[in-house]
Amino acid sequence: MTVWSELTGQDAAIEIFRQAAAASVAAAPEASNVGGLRSAPQTDASPAPSAQQMTHSWLITGPPGSGRSNIAYAFATALISGHPDGDEPTRIQVEARSHPDLHVLSTEGVIIRVHDVREIVRRSHYSPSVGRHRVIIVEDADRMTEHTSNVLLKELEEPPERTVWLLCAPSDADLIPTIRSRVRTVRLQVPSIDDVAALLVRRDGVDPVIAERAAREAQSHIGMAHRLATSDEARSRREETLRLALGVRSAAGAVRTAARLLEIAGDDAKAITELRDAEEREHALRSLGLSPGQAVPPALRAQLKALEDDQKRRATRSLRDGIDRILVDLASLFRDVLVMQLHAGVPLVNRELEAELRAAAASARPAASLATLDAIQEARTRIEGNVQPVLALEAMLVSAIRRPDHERGAA
Repeated sequence: MTVWSELTGQDAAIEIFRQAAAASVAAAPEASNVGGLRSAPQTDASPAPSAQQMTHSWLITGPPGSGRSNIAYAFATALISGHPDGDEPTRIQVEARSHPDLHVLSTEGVIIRVHDVREIVRRSHYSPSVGRHRVIIVEDADRMTEHTSNVLLKELEEPPERTVWLLCAPSDADLIPTIRSRVRTVRLQVPSIDDVAALLVRRDGVDPVIAERAAREAQSHIGMAHRLATSDEARSRREETLRLALGVRSAAGAVRTAARLLEIAGDDAKAITELRDAEEREHALRSLGLSPGQAVPPALRAQLKALEDDQKRRATRSLRDGIDRILVDLASLFRDVLVMQLHAGVPLVNRELEAELRAAAASARPAASLATLDAIQEARTRIEGNVQPVLALEAMLVSAIRRPDHERGAA
């Protein structure tokens, strides 16, 4: 078993990273002790690196759920261990995020804070403790503001010796051009439904039928497929979401459905965050020498307040992510309706709702389905721009109003 074994559908990217890790090992004699993987920044005038070349900064792009961070951690394991396929002790430490030569910058809020970037930049200047390289992984690099990105840019222009930066983002367009010009980009593809289902069966022991359905309904999003395959509540919430959207018959119904969708997203967010919040608070109290139920001394309240603020930011992001996931699911729903209207003959995402989809397809023209798909995308854009989610959902659902023929005739 190698460090790449649990990745799926990314053979081309894995080969690039394996060869780069091998190249870093080959260069190790020159870099040992005072070491120096001293790669020049990649500019527009620089020749494109070959698959075998190693560089100090990488950008891993791919759609949500394609496994960007997973492949980043696998590459980090290979670099730190000095072996293209990694080794078991390093893999265990990297997976636990406890290796002294690994630093991770991620956010559970809406944006990555500039203070956190400055702190990770400071750590990047330490020499490796036990591994061949110090590796910095920036998850969700697209969540940096322009000001924050410029702080990181200065570091990428003059990288420390034997430090490797791995940035992860959905697209290179999500980063400022000056950062894009200083990293080597590796683009991941969307894994197939069969690949994701096979991973769920192999890694998580999921029944093959459930695994295929989860992979299909998640549209190959690995993390969401795992959740749907292992949580009855997640599956039932998703099905309720789709049936509610298909049942919208009026503007008043759109308003009621929007409120319910927001409740579902909130329930989903709580299911993800509540247990973790309680464990974090319990751990914090223990580290401060307090027992459960004991009053918190005034001198320690600031530390718990900081934890609570972080948890609130995480809850906000989790709610936004839940709403966005609902909109993605609704897009798959009306995509299926359009497929039926056009007799396209391609597989349905939500084939368990085939009867309801046929009724929806018969109740409107294809142009209406296209308008609904546009409205769903507009709702995602509005929510990202801080429009109140309930208002964005209401406006979107008005476009989803469908009335069966007999209801239209009665009206």
